[in-house]
This record gives sequence, structure tokens and C-alpha cells, in this order.
Amino acid sequence: MQRYTTAKEVLNQVFGYDTFRGFQEQVVKSVTQGRDALVLMPTGGGKSLCYQIPALLLDGVAIVVSPLIALMQDQVDALEEVGVRAAFLNSTQTMAEADLVRQRLLAGDLDLLYVAPERLMLSSMLIFLGRIKISLFAIDEAHCVSVWGHDFRPEYGELTVLKSMFPSIPRIALTATADEKTRSEIVSRLLNDPQLFIASFDRPNIFYRIVDKRHVREQLLEFIRYEHSGDSGIVYCLARRTTEELAEYLTQCGIEALPYHAGLSPEERARNQSRFLREDGVVIVATIAFGMGIDKPNVRFVAHVDMPKSIESYFQETGRAGRDGEPADAWMAYGLNDVVNQRFLIDASEAEDVHKQLCTQKLDAMLGLAEAPDCRRQRLLTYFGESSQPCGHCDNCLNPPALLDMTVPAQKFVSCIYRIQQASLISFGAQHVIDVLMGNMTDRVAQYSHDQISTWGIGADLSAGEWRVLLRQLIARHMVWVDVQHRGALRLGEKAKALLRGELTIQVRKRVTERRKRQKERSSLDGVLEAFSRRDRALFEELRHWRSEKAKETGKASYMIFKDATLVEIVENKPMTVTQLQEISGIGEKKIQNYGDEVLEIVENHT
Repeated sequence: MQRYTTAKEVLNQVFGYDTFRGFQEQVVKSVTQGRDALVLMPTGGGKSLCYQIPALLLDGVAIVVSPLIALMQDQVDALEEVGVRAAFLNSTQTMAEADLVRQRLLAGDLDLLYVAPERLMLSSMLIFLGRIKISLFAIDEAHCVSVWGHDFRPEYGELTVLKSMFPSIPRIALTATADEKTRSEIVSRLLNDPQLFIASFDRPNIFYRIVDKRHVREQLLEFIRYEHSGDSGIVYCLARRTTEELAEYLTQCGIEALPYHAGLSPEERARNQSRFLREDGVVIVATIAFGMGIDKPNVRFVAHVDMPKSIESYFQETGRAGRDGEPADAWMAYGLNDVVNQRFLIDASEAEDVHKQLCTQKLDAMLGLAEAPDCRRQRLLTYFGESSQPCGHCDNCLNPPALLDMTVPAQKFVSCIYRIQQASLISFGAQHVIDVLMGNMTDRVAQYSHDQISTWGIGADLSAGEWRVLLRQLIARHMVWVDVQHRGALRLGEKAKALLRGELTIQVRKRVTERRKRQKERSSLDGVLEAFSRRDRALFEELRHWRSEKAKETGKASYMIFKDATLVEIVENKPMTVTQLQEISGIGEKKIQNYGDEVLEIVENHT
């Protein structure tokens, strides 16, 4: 294996790029000098190069700790495609396959090894690591180590042993989402006196939009049909059953949709994930079991039909859209049940009270984003400690919502809950309370004589939908809570008295009919292709067809062969020699060796 002397040399000859992005070069320098590093960089920002390049500069093998067993094969494939000696050890391998990897490690025949934390922490594995030369430890998805994080995993906590067992080996911890508490715990548990590299969390190419949830299947279908027909996308659901039902519904409506959740067989999950990664135009409908580590560059949208539990989860999941820098959408439908369900999941958990309080704080921040009348992006960045101006590129910036003072109706709602409970000594659900407020004479109202209480009919000026939007706010602000264990009964929350005393006010967004569609943004690729001559367009299409066939032949995703931007640059420059081809961004020495002659032949036939 060729040894490289400079980071720039690796960047150019292996990965085919001329310049580093952001602080990648500073991270590489810090790690190769033997210092620990914490790298916070949004999804698609280029975190992987921060440890892959040092792995090729330092003597020994880099151990990459990753929870992504299902994606290790793809990560290794992508590295092998550019000539890097990489392998993985996980539970999907046979004993013979794992033995072969260990033999390669002992022989010094690997540059990077991907391993799950559970496998790494086995005593036999730690003893084995003591027999080989290790260049660095890279801990991906490092937020998983923190109890303050949104995706805490106990097995990550055991990684603290690396500090004592391998004190002289540099460690780099990487994540796309971590607030200050999470960062602090990552450092204390995994690193020694690290250099901190914190990039902007802004993803300016993503358009953030949150809509009132009404008929969510039809809303989602309209969003995909009119704004993302033929695009690859991810749809997140809270429940496993919802993923299957929604995937089936979209398929019946002519959209290529596949389900993904932990309840499917490993074979079906792997098959559906593989199709999503390798084919264009596939929509994956999934629980949060899907997505971490997904590096498909041309995901054009991420949709949530259920609200995530925290801003960290939302940011990480939406960040899987538009990794190529082209326009992408983050679309979410949000309704009353989202508030109820997330509060119930927290209350019903067996976690300690401190952790429940933390989860409640994170949910409150997520609810604040969903209910916000101001810039979505500004709210997101503020959460991560980054100041910004209104972006002008989210739903609230483009169409600022009108706000209504609903303090008096809110006081009526809280009073009605109290009067009903006082009259009957039991609590009732949302629909019954709304029926009483609106003066709807139902069987239950008659049964309990709730038409005789003082709040009967005092809310007839609002629709049932408007009352539900208001209730959403009351629950979000802890003025009302839903007792899910007692058939969704509404009970007064800790701040109800302050509302009744006039110490708090309530404002809600005015309900408007959702606009049918937002005009799809033109990508830079669209503009380039439109500007191409007929001959150049034909060359591009032939290169894309060749790439597709090569991907099928090798069993790898098309973007692992060449990204669209690389094909465009080939068309624009029409290289006729290997030297000219080497100047194209994204083409390193291994790709010249594997594909250079074929690409040059295609170009020559079109000139």
C-alpha cells in the first residue's frame, strides 16, 4: 500500500478533491499530531474525511467505532472504491469471514476497521487489539455516549476504557448534533484535552416547513406528487404499523415506496435499504431505526408524519436530505396527537425522574419549534447556540402566519375542564370537553347533564378544529395534560391557575388552508443540463447510463462510482487524456485505474 506524506496528497490522489472543506484540514493536522479532537459538523459536511485521511497518513490501522452494523458494508465498499484498504467486524459475518479480517489486521493489511461498540468492548477483542498497531480511534455518532443526548446508548458508555487502555493513541469523536451538555459529556468520557471543531449547524439548502396535520396520508401524497415526483426521499413515522400502511398506500398511488422498521426480518430490512441506497426515485417509509449513517447524496426530501421527540432528532433526521448541497425539503405534519403521544412516551417510560425531566425539556423545545410563528432556521440554530438572522427560506419567513390572541378562549377551555370534573367527579377526553364548549348535545352530554354547567355553549364561536389547535398549545405549555392511561382524560396542568389569574397569555397561529404546493426549486444540475447543447446532453446521459450499468455490475450505489457533479464536470471539460481526467473533482488514482479508459472512450465517441 502506498504511503502518503501530506494530507493534500491524500485528498487529491485518493479522494480526487483539490481543496478541503471548512476546518477538515485543521482536524486532520490535529489528529496526525497525536491530539484528541471533538468534531461537530452537520450531516453532509464531510466528517468522514476527518478520520479517513489521518488513517492513511499514520502508521497502523484506524479503528472506527460505529453503531451502524447495517451500513458497514456500504462504508467499506465506498472506501475500497477509492483504493483504501478497509474492513469491518460485526455479527453479520461468519466465523471464517471474521478470521480473515483478523488475519489482515495482524498482517498490517488494513487502513481502517469498522466495529460496533459491543464488539469492540469484548474482552477478547480488546486483548486482540493489544497485538496490533493502532493509529487512531474514531468514535462516530459520539452523542450516543451522553445521557444528555437524544440517542443515548449504554454500550457507548463502556468506551471510556479506551482512555486508560490506549492512552497514547489519539481519539477523534464525531457527531452532527450535540448541545453544550452533550459536548461536555463526550469530552469527559471519551477524550483528553481535545481540540474542539464546531461548524455552523446551518443547512441553507434545506427548506423547513411544518403544516397542521389533518388528513396526513393525503397531505403527504400531495407533497410528494407535486413537489418531489420521481425523487428519492425518507418518510419518518412513530409506529411500525404506520410505516407498512403508509408504504402500501404510496405504492398504490404510484410511488415506489418501501417500509423499514425493526420488526421486519433482517433480510427484508437489508433488501429495502439496499434498494433505497442503490436506486433513484425510491421512497423509504421508516421508523427512526433507519437513517443514521445514510450517506446517499441525492435524498431530495425528508418528511415526518409524526413529530420527533427532540430538536436533535429532528435536525439529524432532516439533515439526511440534500447532502449534495442541492435544494431539499424538510416537511413535517404536526397535530394534537403528536403532543399527546410524546408526553405519554415520557410519562410511561421507566427512566429516572431526572431523565424524564430532561426528555420533557427537549420535547418542549421541539413543540416550540412546531408552534413557532417566526423563522424555523433561526430557532434551530439558536437551540445549538448559534446566532443568526431570519433566513428568508422557510415556511414562516415566506408566509408569516397571523397570530390570534386566544387567552380568553384558553381560560374558557381550562374552566370547562374544571367544571366538568367538579360536576361529575370524573374527567373526560378532548372531544367531550369541546362538545360542551360548543353546545353540542350528544348522548354523553345528556347522560351527565353537562348542558347544565356554567361553561355549556360558551365556545360556540370557534370550530372544533380551532379548539383542538388551542388545546395543542395548552398541552405544550403545561396548562393541560392528557391522562392516556385513563382513556385520554384531560386534567389541569401546573400552569392552569396562572392562566386563569391572567398571568399568562396564549397566542396561536391563525388556521389557513394549506397552499396546494410550493414551486419546486431548481437544482444547479437542472440549470446546467438545461444549458447543455444537445450533444453535451447526450454525452451526460450516456455517462449516466454507463454509471448505472457499472453500479449493477459491481453491486455498489451509483454515487460510489461517480457523483452527478463529477459527470457534469467531465461533460464540461471533455478530458481526452488520463492527465486531464485526473483534474476532474472526485476522481482519484483508483478510479482512474478502474474506470479511466472507459470514460475517455465515451468522451472521445462524442467529440
